[in-house]
Amino acid sequence: MNRIKKWLGNLGVIIALLVGLVAWTMLPWQGVLALAVLAALWLSFTRSGRLALAATRIGIASLPDRWGASSVIVVGIAGVVGVLVAMLAMGAGFQKTLNQTGRDDTAIILRGGSQAETNSTIAREQVPLISSLAGIALDADGRPLVSPELSQVVNMVTRSDGTDANAQLRGVGDAGWAIRPQLKIVEGRRFEPGKRELVVGQGAQSQYVGLEVGKTIELANQDWTVVGRFASGDSHDSELWADAQTLSSTYQRTSYQSVTVRLENAKALTAFKAAMAADPRLKLDVLSTKDYYSKQSEGLTKLIDILGKVIGTIMAIGAVFGALNTMYAAVAGRAREIATMRAIGFRGLPVVVAVMLETMLLALLGGLLGGLLAWLIFNNYSVSTLSGNFSQVMFKFNVSPELLWSGLKWALGIGLVGGLFPSLRAARLPVTEALRSA
Repeated sequence: MNRIKKWLGNLGVIIALLVGLVAWTMLPWQGVLALAVLAALWLSFTRSGRLALAATRIGIASLPDRWGASSVIVVGIAGVVGVLVAMLAMGAGFQKTLNQTGRDDTAIILRGGSQAETNSTIAREQVPLISSLAGIALDADGRPLVSPELSQVVNMVTRSDGTDANAQLRGVGDAGWAIRPQLKIVEGRRFEPGKRELVVGQGAQSQYVGLEVGKTIELANQDWTVVGRFASGDSHDSELWADAQTLSSTYQRTSYQSVTVRLENAKALTAFKAAMAADPRLKLDVLSTKDYYSKQSEGLTKLIDILGKVIGTIMAIGAVFGALNTMYAAVAGRAREIATMRAIGFRGLPVVVAVMLETMLLALLGGLLGGLLAWLIFNNYSVSTLSGNFSQVMFKFNVSPELLWSGLKWALGIGLVGGLFPSLRAARLPVTEALRSA
């Protein structure tokens, strides 16, 4: 009967623990702060809390004597937090780069049903029709800011390992520059219409071989000269730009793949879409460029997020077992000490809280260490990956405060699980048996 009660009690603890962990991961920082304040008040102004605090001080004072075992918890949790934050920072960096590319007052037009520029085609005769629609902004000469563009995937050699990779070669006209004022020439000059000249993004230049200003590369069996380098601070940094008409004749293109327009303002998108839908000759899709590039990042960001949490969970389970073994050993090694505290009036709750606080302190140290390492090693670390256009996009890991906070919550959750059962064992430790065994 006692075994059944004990088994049911442990089952109840596990269920409560799982519910608590789910609630903990969803808790905003305001909720965590409120819990911390309540815990501090309980520790400071209740008899049980003061006893728990006194027992915790005794346990912490003995940490130097068992630092080797305690470091297992710190290092294990630091590894979990470091890997988790690094994985999530990769997805956050990719999403941030693409989100910075688009604007609410510019729109991209693709063939109906197309998800990206590479599988879209727009007939040349449709461009004048698009230019006449309501909502498009005009340049200083009164011409609509409409940029019909080509997107060609070309093969380049990477600097890092000398392997082949896909780069995006974009064909634009004068309006393409006006629509994207964030692009600034930082070296050399713009390409001239009608010439086989390239202007490359600073990300592409750092990633691929042979894109220094003044050098010549071969594309489609033709020599192209790199005449300039630009910086944009978004995904265009990974692109090569050329004159649209020259690119069209080189690759024998009879149509465009996308049209980008500058709108009068962000609210003009609704009128522009309505005008597009009203013309039966234009079976095309319209999105703000901000929405378009955000959708391009969704799939990879979700995949990285899932992979990061799965890998983090697997590592967290290992860290929990390490914490369990360490704290069980600590409880066993301090059996006489715990029994003495029980004998002089420390009840079960203060003992449970004391062991939990000790474990949570070690978990906090591990979380801070893992977050610090992730920030020092990976923040602003440059990498590249395939985008929706099947070309490489350069981006930087983004170790944000939100990700560091998530990592810290994971660390404390591991500490909670790893310290709970050893603390319950300490509270249930028979006083006379512990004193005799010691």
